[in-house]
Amino acid sequence: MIKTERLLHLKSSRGRKVRVVREHYLRERVPCYSALCQADCDNDGKVLPGDLTHYVIPDVGIVLDFLEILEFREIQGIIFTQTACQAVQHNKGRRQYNRLRNLLKDPRHDCVLFVNEFQKYSYCPREKGESQEKWQTRCVYSAAVWFYNHLAGLKDIVMVTDDSEAVAQYSSLNSGVYVISMQEYLHSFWSDVNAAHELYSSIVQAVQERESEGSEREYQEHLPPEVLEAGIKCGRYMQGILSVNKHRAQQEALVTTQGFSNKSTGLSCDVLVLGVKNRNRAVHGDSVVVELLPHSEWRGRTTALTEAQGEERSMEDQNNQPMPTGRVVGILQRNWRDYVVTFPTRETQTQSRNSQKILTVPWDHRIPKIRISTQQADTLQDHRVVVRIDSWDSTSLYPNGHSVRVLGRAGELETEVQTILIENCISVPPFSEAQLREMPVVSPERPWNPDPEQVTTRRDLRQTHLVFSIDPKGCEDVDDTLSVSRLPKGGLELGVHIADVTHFVKEGSLTDQEARARATTYYLADRRYDMLPEVLSANLCSLLGGVDRYAMSVLWELDSASLEVRSVWFGRTLIRSSYQLHYELAQALLNGEDATVPELNQLNPEEQSQRLAELTQALETLTHVARHLRAQRDRGGALELEGVEVRAQLDSEKNITALVPRQPLEVHETVAECMIFANHWVARKIQESFPHQALLRHHPPPRQEFFSQLQESARARGFTIDTRSNKSLADSLEQAVDPQDPVVNRLLRMMATQAMSQAMYFSTGAVPADQYYHYGLALDRYTHFTSPIRRYADVIVHRLLMAALDLDRGLSSTLASNRELEETAQHINNRNRAAQHAQRLSTELFQCLFFRERDPESDPSCVSDAVIYAIRDNGLLVFVPQYGVKGPVYLRSREGEVLTFGADGHCEWSSGTVKKHSDHITTSSLSGSTTFRLFQHITVRISVQSNRCHADSLNLEVIQNAPHETSNPDLVPTQSKVQLIQEVHRQAEESLQKASVKPKLSREERQYCQSKQPNLYSLLEEIRELSLMDEEASAKKLCATTA
Repeated sequence: MIKTERLLHLKSSRGRKVRVVREHYLRERVPCYSALCQADCDNDGKVLPGDLTHYVIPDVGIVLDFLEILEFREIQGIIFTQTACQAVQHNKGRRQYNRLRNLLKDPRHDCVLFVNEFQKYSYCPREKGESQEKWQTRCVYSAAVWFYNHLAGLKDIVMVTDDSEAVAQYSSLNSGVYVISMQEYLHSFWSDVNAAHELYSSIVQAVQERESEGSEREYQEHLPPEVLEAGIKCGRYMQGILSVNKHRAQQEALVTTQGFSNKSTGLSCDVLVLGVKNRNRAVHGDSVVVELLPHSEWRGRTTALTEAQGEERSMEDQNNQPMPTGRVVGILQRNWRDYVVTFPTRETQTQSRNSQKILTVPWDHRIPKIRISTQQADTLQDHRVVVRIDSWDSTSLYPNGHSVRVLGRAGELETEVQTILIENCISVPPFSEAQLREMPVVSPERPWNPDPEQVTTRRDLRQTHLVFSIDPKGCEDVDDTLSVSRLPKGGLELGVHIADVTHFVKEGSLTDQEARARATTYYLADRRYDMLPEVLSANLCSLLGGVDRYAMSVLWELDSASLEVRSVWFGRTLIRSSYQLHYELAQALLNGEDATVPELNQLNPEEQSQRLAELTQALETLTHVARHLRAQRDRGGALELEGVEVRAQLDSEKNITALVPRQPLEVHETVAECMIFANHWVARKIQESFPHQALLRHHPPPRQEFFSQLQESARARGFTIDTRSNKSLADSLEQAVDPQDPVVNRLLRMMATQAMSQAMYFSTGAVPADQYYHYGLALDRYTHFTSPIRRYADVIVHRLLMAALDLDRGLSSTLASNRELEETAQHINNRNRAAQHAQRLSTELFQCLFFRERDPESDPSCVSDAVIYAIRDNGLLVFVPQYGVKGPVYLRSREGEVLTFGADGHCEWSSGTVKKHSDHITTSSLSGSTTFRLFQHITVRISVQSNRCHADSLNLEVIQNAPHETSNPDLVPTQSKVQLIQEVHRQAEESLQKASVKPKLSREERQYCQSKQPNLYSLLEEIRELSLMDEEASAKKLCATTA
């Protein structure tokens, strides 16, 4: 090791330039991370393969400007130098630096880090008078030469730089080390990666336009970081996350402060930011610093309904109480992502004569227009394009960006589906060949059988336990089974057996990395994207009847009288499910009805009767235990809130043929209680074993102010809702029933659901013990253990449980630290939110596509019953039970006219006034007055409000101040939702056939290897899982929907 010194030019906290001399140590042995290493380097971790044609080392400028291209998996053998990484950290900020670090960590990418500035023979001290850019280029070239010599000339090294002087200077110095430009590199080595070439052209244009920006300032400059930090500490400034109001994107945004309390005013709340000038180039999601305006300039938020096309009320015309109002003075962290934009038509394009600068309109209303430089403006009219923001200088009204790829023409089904995925940062590429090679090979010729070694180490339950599953009809991916029996010495044994996914998905494997990145299975209205390859999710990890399967089991010994737990056993097992029941069959057996169990058809009558009696007895015992478990949680305050209650009918190919109302069965609650019981006990076990490194799930109590709408609405109907605790809330909702209108209680429970905070995963070392509590389920500790096929959190919990069992046996295990586990928990929480949002947007998309081709004036399916559940200043919020749609109904138009009804029931718009009360709203005009009350049934007409640049939306228009004549609030039509999906697909396929093009959906199905339509399990179980509710809490009514 050789000691030397480095001279650094730094800035002090006061902004002064400081010269600092630091010790710098050089080593002869630094890992090269190449499989061709001839010097026996200590290459732990990811290693570059030796069968590539070359290794490539990008220059600092290439890494700064073209990192997106280097992220392509097709481009292999990349060596990032320490010099380039430090330049990214200093010039691009923490977010871009973390992006580069994650790229280096990802085993799916063939790239490594070489610490060239600590290698004795590659280190280059900076010469006197040498510019930083020239020195960085010389360092990278020196690293390239060192690599070529270190590998004894076995591999050609390509250095990529866009510095033409460097290409001329270094290209002929060393044979085997080639110095070329980025464009030449792509054309020479990756000519078939068209997406990389298109992205390169887009970035080059964006860089050129950025360099030619004008100097006239449009916004205030952001304050320096040291000033922001000092201002936050002294209380002058506040920091938080900017959230733009999607309905008033140009006028209103909130900064959600992070535990800030102003020292002078004692405030601890959100800050309102009005107008784009006060937003000062901050984009939705950015971490910003705000300064409060004088109290005289504070304003309140608008509460009137607003239409997408812009019915806006002046910020001065408010009745709301003023709230803290401020302006953005600095940005701590950008949260830019990929955005989907639409290119304007030629008539609306704004561009100069000498360039192709196009103002594109983002699909997300909250994002400002983005200026793109392109030569394809005419070609891309009315197309959806993925873009990235590069910069937003104070001299530019809009941010500058570059296009990444074209999705397709706006309005086409596949384009809109891909838009939803990208807007929610959902990446679901097909599983790679390397990932699939990690999976067991299963075929009719080579069926899977348990490993003899596993048979000896696992507890074998195949002959000793009656194991069965209860799932929706047609379910193929069965990840949980149950067992219950009476013990010889008295007492009961209850068992929950979960698919042992972790046996097949090893920690750190490529499949595990992909599962962690996805974090969940994504369900859209017409398809799903699995977290795990199909060979696991639908085969080896599906606990099907009559086949041997690996499982993780929890077995309780219960007192036969009190049903109290005497003991519990956790461990890996080998099971064979005897019966694969569906809910209706299990309920029929419990009710004593005649029912056919397929597994008993081949037996003689006597044996069939004996086995049927044994199964029925097990179901009755299971139901008895579940009732006791539910009663225990009810006493603690467990909630029952409103959830989706639908059941799918499948054809022989497992495709959905109809959706019908799901009949509430007690067996639903029985299965749910057993799953909740298992999750609770596993949570206890891993938390006790690892107090600071266990993954749990908590549900914080909701803020009381969120219950205001629920309480006001209930009061209008004569009910009182006590929200002081989960127990009092549950009791109040149970009593708030109108015998004449069951939809009232349903709406109240939906409002209670909306008031709930979201349940979140967390590491026990990051949260105080008194915050472990699960408000909805009324449990002190809770986690997710029962669905590892579809949730990565469950995979982590399985591994923690096995580590806890090893700890009991005196064995040690390597666990993630509290910090690492908390990062993973936050990642899973973010992915779950994205999945929920994507699912909701997908449903809205299909609703709009379904109604778009229908004439609202003549088609009876466009007229439906609606129930008023909220009153606003200029209209109503209604719920349409037939389609599960919520939306606004306007009583005052943008022109100031109001809606009234004559004596004959005919509605008309005329000049008048609207007067809002707590439980009703009245419109008055010369023709009379009309009153609308909370929970009143009215008739609405549904149409589609088209928007070329954004998502279409449904428009609800009241046509009669009375219930729809053919409506029945207790009955949802059985065909409406399935018609919605099937009709949209039919229309899309017909339009494609007319154009002599193969259907895009089939192509996507082949590309992504995903199901084209959801099976029963995806619709009933997965949609419910991705809501704010815990899947295990679903029963007759979903208990604790925010689990």
